[in-house]
Amino acid sequence: MRVLLVEDDVALAEGIRMALKPEGYTVDWLQDGVSALHALQQESFDLLVLDLGLPRMDGLQVLKQLRAAANPLPVLVLTARDATSDRIAGLDAGADDYLVKPFDLAELKARLRALLRRSMGRAQSLLEYRGITLDPSSMEVTFSGKPLVLSRKEFLLLHELIAQPGRVLTRDRLQQVLYGWDEEIESNALEVHVHNLRKKVFPELIRTVRGVGYLVDRQAP
Repeated sequence: MRVLLVEDDVALAEGIRMALKPEGYTVDWLQDGVSALHALQQESFDLLVLDLGLPRMDGLQVLKQLRAAANPLPVLVLTARDATSDRIAGLDAGADDYLVKPFDLAELKARLRALLRRSMGRAQSLLEYRGITLDPSSMEVTFSGKPLVLSRKEFLLLHELIAQPGRVLTRDRLQQVLYGWDEEIESNALEVHVHNLRKKVFPELIRTVRGVGYLVDRQAP
């Protein structure tokens, strides 16, 4: 679950990053609209948390250009502008949800979970796959009814794969989800996490697509 956070208030951005990391998010942070638009054009994210009052290009313009490019990325707008007209402008430009500053971090987390559910066409947070039950809100995982102890990286990898069964996820995409921009990646780190998940769950859980990446197979109907 990779989030792009675009916020020029350093204290607020750090608070959001610290709050989301234990929830299983990898948060990449930018402070201006031009850099945000470039990142959105070059890389893949699961959610965008976007402030409207940004330097170089305001958030409304970023949002309009994102939607003009037919990018369906779920967007939660953050703003100090509490006038109804500003909220309407943000929603009409393509925002999926809206939070006015100051806000409670617990509400932010709940709204992000709801956006993820809607984007994946699910009515509930729980993911279930071949005896695995994964709860993104509590970061708890069970297999065949028994608790499964996973590291944060293993949890992120498992969530990304079983949320999209049948889809091949490239190495680059998975590394971005696990590490973002501010962490160093050892050359074999992804393979180690895949190996650990196969060992902790079952060997056939994750299939390697040589030269491309990994996937979990679709479940039989």
